[in-house]
Amino acid sequence: MRRRQLCIAVCYCLCAGTILASGATRKAGLWELTTTITWQKSPSMTGAGGIPARGETRTTQVCLTQEMIDKYGALLPQSRGQCTIANKVMKPGGMTADWVCTGTMRGKGALESTWSDLEHATGRVHFVGTVLVGSERKPIEWTNESVSVFKSSDCGSVRPPPLPGVAVDAGQVPLTK
Repeated sequence: MRRRQLCIAVCYCLCAGTILASGATRKAGLWELTTTITWQKSPSMTGAGGIPARGETRTTQVCLTQEMIDKYGALLPQSRGQCTIANKVMKPGGMTADWVCTGTMRGKGALESTWSDLEHATGRVHFVGTVLVGSERKPIEWTNESVSVFKSSDCGSVRPPPLPGVAVDAGQVPLTK
């Protein structure tokens, strides 16, 4: 009986420690995000209409809120309300999730974020699906790798991006047509 109680107490402490460790993942505020996208399968219009060319690197300022840290522990790709997070797994020093999109871009991506301390992080999304080009769906596959560095606790004029939804059952989401 005592052994069972001890096991339960140890498991409880380990779970609480993991939850606390994941809560202290990053600092809220302004982050500099440098991303590089590589297209494995691209629509014919890369480099035009806002779709980056192969291997293009972009640096932007992003406001990471405490709500984002609490909910996801990570900076997430833009979704414009058409993508959700499913199968999120938080662990000390990182998180993984599925990035499920059902709008103009449809498909599923493997999302991961790792952080070595409160002010530095790396991220990766590998996405496979389709994108609507005119009235036709074209296959896409891309990998986005990012490095983020904390700059300030004040976001200034940089607005935080909207939070994506959380998929209730990713198995019921239509991924491609």
